[in-house]
Amino acid sequence: MEKIEMLEGILNSYPYPIVFVDNDYRIRFMNKNAQYHYRKKGKNLIGKSIFDCHNEKSIGKIKNTYEEIKKTEKDVFIFVNSRNQRVYMQGVKNQKGEWIGFIERFELNLQM
Repeated sequence: MEKIEMLEGILNSYPYPIVFVDNDYRIRFMNKNAQYHYRKKGKNLIGKSIFDCHNEKSIGKIKNTYEEIKKTEKDVFIFVNSRNQRVYMQGVKNQKGEWIGFIERFELNLQM
């Protein structure tokens, strides 16, 4: 089994959306739950700018949050969505320790 195939299978088994965005703010990967979650935004968001589906306020927040992540190396809680899922941004580094982008990940909000 190829490493890419294995990693894609792992990410697709995660029960919540995961979106990987590169340093140029281009969407490079969406697991199957993210594709379902964002189906109303367009058929294929891969390769598109994450800013295409956000307003000016959100664009500023995304940029500032990614800069914060690169300084602190900690994931950042963003908000709880209408499906009672907590949304986080988490930085991603390559094997050399260089920032290559971030993921937007969701998880069930167990805090009521």
